[in-house]
Amino acid sequence: MMLLKNKIIVQKVTVLLCFLIAACTKFQVGEDAGQAKLTDTIFVSEKKETSSIFTETKEAKLAIIVPRDIQMKHYFAFMDSVAAAYDTLVNYPLTEHILVRANPWIIDTLASFDYYESMKRGIFIYDQREVVVLKESDTLWLPDQQEVSFIEDQLKNTLLEVNIPEYKLRIKENDSVKYTFSVRVGRNERKYLKIAGREVSLQTPIGEGKIVRIERNPWYINPVTAQRYFETKRDDGRRTKLPQIPFLEPMIGGIRQGALIHPTTNANTLGKSYSNGCVGTGEGDAWIIYYHAPVGTLVNFRYDLNIINEQGDSLQLQDIYQLKKVETLYLSTVRVPLFYHDSFDSTPGHHQHNCQ
Repeated sequence: MMLLKNKIIVQKVTVLLCFLIAACTKFQVGEDAGQAKLTDTIFVSEKKETSSIFTETKEAKLAIIVPRDIQMKHYFAFMDSVAAAYDTLVNYPLTEHILVRANPWIIDTLASFDYYESMKRGIFIYDQREVVVLKESDTLWLPDQQEVSFIEDQLKNTLLEVNIPEYKLRIKENDSVKYTFSVRVGRNERKYLKIAGREVSLQTPIGEGKIVRIERNPWYINPVTAQRYFETKRDDGRRTKLPQIPFLEPMIGGIRQGALIHPTTNANTLGKSYSNGCVGTGEGDAWIIYYHAPVGTLVNFRYDLNIINEQGDSLQLQDIYQLKKVETLYLSTVRVPLFYHDSFDSTPGHHQHNCQ
């Protein structure tokens, strides 16, 4: 009888050990802290919580423990390697956008390093690329199939809407406004840009389209001089390195107009007609926009002078492009089919692109 009990105990211990072995993940990161790879097995943890999205309780979520501090300059490489390592272990295509939308605290963390918001907290950031954005032992939870389906449905029904004379960008989901951001838009003038080799219109184009490209590590090039640069003068007079924040390229009216959606390093220019054609956003806002607008997201750059504000009042906006003087709205016939970055902010990309 005692022998039988001992045998049963050994079997239970063996089963328990097998479960524990199958429930451990080891994550290795390369020398540059940006090359993560999955080794051994999977770490499974019991996570019981009530989600704001789902009413039921979640259990046995697959988790990834960040193995060391990850700086901004290594963030995208790290997230890409996480997605690649775990993609075969889940029953859906695992992407950076899916992973981050399932862990929204990441967006909050990235947005918190907005230069001007950091200064409000008494923190001066000279080089945003050196900032630690994921800390050792942070936990990334992999979503289940139901949560992924929910996120994918949200992304498919997202629209980026810019009303140019209002200086507003709205993120809409299923026709409901989720976020509203103050932006800057192109100036009502023409200017010679050396990077284009000709005079171009600086107006932000009007029309509908979609996001066709994203540059996660933009270069900064002055379109007037065609010279690359690495620092910027902030509104408070201080100089900093340029931040690494993604740029989004929309195709408007079937044409790559050269007007990007991207952050500006001069927040005082938001709410103004100031750029070389791009839609400029706050640095923190740019992260929210990026994670709501993967390639394929619909965009609408409109020009509505009659609006109703949040208080329900009817307003007549200033006709910044003086379009009332013409019989029909038009897109400029002279545009550069590349990228120019506004107000000397940058050219995105490892390839030489221009942003207007």
